[in-house]
Amino acid sequence: MKITVFTSNQPRHISLIESLASIADEVYAVQECNTVFPGQVADFFRRSDIMQEYFSHVLNAEKNIFGSPRFSPANVKSISMKLGDLNRLELNALKPALESDYYIVFGSSFIKGDLCNFLVNQKALNIHMGVSPYYRGSSCNFWALNDGNPDFVGATIHLLSKGLDSGPMLFHALPKPQEIEAFLLGMSAVKAAHEGLVSHLKAGTIFDFAPVIQEKNLELKYTRNSDFTDEVAAHYLKTAPTPTEIVHSLDSRDLTKFLNPYLA
Repeated sequence: MKITVFTSNQPRHISLIESLASIADEVYAVQECNTVFPGQVADFFRRSDIMQEYFSHVLNAEKNIFGSPRFSPANVKSISMKLGDLNRLELNALKPALESDYYIVFGSSFIKGDLCNFLVNQKALNIHMGVSPYYRGSSCNFWALNDGNPDFVGATIHLLSKGLDSGPMLFHALPKPQEIEAFLLGMSAVKAAHEGLVSHLKAGTIFDFAPVIQEKNLELKYTRNSDFTDEVAAHYLKTAPTPTEIVHSLDSRDLTKFLNPYLA
């Protein structure tokens, strides 16, 4: 089996590459790179004292669950570029990676043009870190926690579409009920998404799900990167839900609101 993944370069992205490599003969990893020190280095997120404090928690949680930056397994062939460069590439540059059995998108830039058309036709799978259609856009699990909704922290595995995170949904991946710190809960949702996707790929059941169109009227919040300001981050650092509040919310989660939920 051959798998191509369009992703990034943080430990959580490398972990997905490793998981895919564990079930595939060959993996092609197309990595769009950001700084591995968000908050300290200006990149996708701005550099400031507040952002440095906020992302220190993010990085610690990511390291706790996914480890540190590292090399990929031997059966992975990779190409790296700056975030946003993917749409400038000619398709021919990716040719070996466009002959796979499965195509996965996780943490890449917004894919457009001929590459998007190809991937949509190939039924590419996208991991959206947020529970669609309730939370869409950027940093969805942060906003769910900021809104006091830990029960809506999770991920959506859906078919890629030409719209941003708007394709038909296959299933939701959710962290199991647990007494856990807020930043770790977010990373646990990423882990649940990886485990759910990989288990269905390995079993060959990923396309057994009937795709479900996202209902716009169910949307609770749509956010952009620009909405995540120093003021918002500073407020969250003071008011983030406690582990006790989180486990209570997860214990009372209404699973009927989620599609084919996979808990891990």
